Amino acid sequence: MIFPVEVVLKGRDFAITENVVIDHGEPKTWNDTSVHAVLVETLRAIDRVQNPDAPKDRIVVLHGFSWIVEPLDGQVVLAIEIPMGAAVAGPFDIDQKHFSDMIERVIKAERAFLAPSTVH
Repeated sequence: MIFPVEVVLKGRDFAITENVVIDHGEPKTWNDTSVHAVLVETLRAIDRVQNPDAPKDRIVVLHGFSWIVEPLDGQVVLAIEIPMGAAVAGPFDIDQKHFSDMIERVIKAERAFLAPSTVH
């Protein structure tokens, strides 16, 4: 699936659109693995706008950002904010609560995995 990510970096008053590709079918068929890919690729889109010459496959840790899933014209969008800026991904044809629940599970699972090796 290809979806747009609108990125606005801190200190800028305009958005740059990045098209993101994930190999996980349509949103109504997504599972936690699919949602993990959406989160990672949305965060990478922000990084590509900030650092266009950086490697495109840098490691992403699902930590240190705020997110919300909001309705838009019968679908939903995912909004993410990190210190360098913000992004809105979508729209996606998926139930808002189901999508939010999956995002929450994915983030909690990654935090639980990283907890033994992270100090702070």
